[in-house]
Amino acid sequence: MRLPRIRIGRPQQMALLLLLVFLAECLWVVSRQQLSQQDYRYAECGREMWERPSPLAGYFTTCGNLNGDGTFAYRVAGLPLTVQRLVMLGADKLRRPENRLYTDGTLRGSMWEARHQLYSVKYLLHLSFIFFALWLGAGLWWVSRRLFGNEGGFFALGLYCFCPAIIRFAVTPNNDVLAMWGLYGLVYAAMGVAHAMQGPRRKWRPRIALLTLALGLTAAAHLLAAMVGFVMAAVWMMYLAQRRRSYVMQILVFSALGALLILFAFYAFRLAPFSYVFTGGGARFWFELDGARRFFLNLVNASIVGATVVALLVFAGMRRSRYFGNTAPLVMTLLLLPLVTVQTVSAPWLWALPFLFTFVGGVFADALETRQRKMFLVLSGAILVTQAMICLTFLPEIAR
Repeated sequence: MRLPRIRIGRPQQMALLLLLVFLAECLWVVSRQQLSQQDYRYAECGREMWERPSPLAGYFTTCGNLNGDGTFAYRVAGLPLTVQRLVMLGADKLRRPENRLYTDGTLRGSMWEARHQLYSVKYLLHLSFIFFALWLGAGLWWVSRRLFGNEGGFFALGLYCFCPAIIRFAVTPNNDVLAMWGLYGLVYAAMGVAHAMQGPRRKWRPRIALLTLALGLTAAAHLLAAMVGFVMAAVWMMYLAQRRRSYVMQILVFSALGALLILFAFYAFRLAPFSYVFTGGGARFWFELDGARRFFLNLVNASIVGATVVALLVFAGMRRSRYFGNTAPLVMTLLLLPLVTVQTVSAPWLWALPFLFTFVGGVFADALETRQRKMFLVLSGAILVTQAMICLTFLPEIAR
């Protein structure tokens, strides 16, 4: 089987440059951070999930049974430290017995006890979450570019890379950045399945597997995000599948069963802690605009707010911009912005941002194809430059 050729042209290089700028922003913030009590909690309980999943009788970890709190972030935080521990123990066994550093052959203990044994803990702990934020940025660019062309893709990615809220959540262990990553991938994977259903069946399976994986990982991060993604996946698939709609529910049922298996694996296939997924209340929600209000009234997001207002005006006034590629991310944004969780501390408004940037990028790409191209080209550049300057100025505040 011949592997597909990967062509790295000018668009890919420019997108990579923006993502490297985003990475530099995050690393600058991390370099000025101090490990917090929350960092130690995620790291220690994550290590317990990988190394010894039952440290206390009747509990999954010393964090308890994680009522309503997804296990994904804990495992992401603990995996690099567990891998480093195994590497250090493996290297130690290559030494002579009299020269070994860990004579009992273990390197466990709490994160506080192991802080002098493990090295670069701060970077290992935070880089995993930065990686998922970078992955989401690359996915955002790929989706926007396929839908709207290079200009729409770059504008959406630029807003993402210079959004202080995205950077703030990317440099701390949390489930919200993983839920944001998973929900965006889940929705567009569902659309990909619906499009594939118009072709031969041999092309269905890889995309259905991707949909199942996205649903399972999103549920492991946050159950509410997975539920919203599952419902909207059904809506978009029903809309796009057309003459193949009879297969949609079958695909969704099998995807849901596979996602439950993935979620069960995150609890080490233990029924007792897994049962708290259904009784912990992590998916309880209500509607409130406090989170969205704080984001849109914050001066550091002034250029993003301005771009959103312009995009809404163009969307309402220009008929050619009101098509599925723009409407779907707008609907997702309007659905997620007013959501609030009542059992756990989460930020569903953050999950809406990639969809918002996709919508804004698509509308601006449409406007750039009109007679007012020069005006919108100047406006797009001014928005990105202004937002970049505001974001870079605000980085010291994020690092505090």
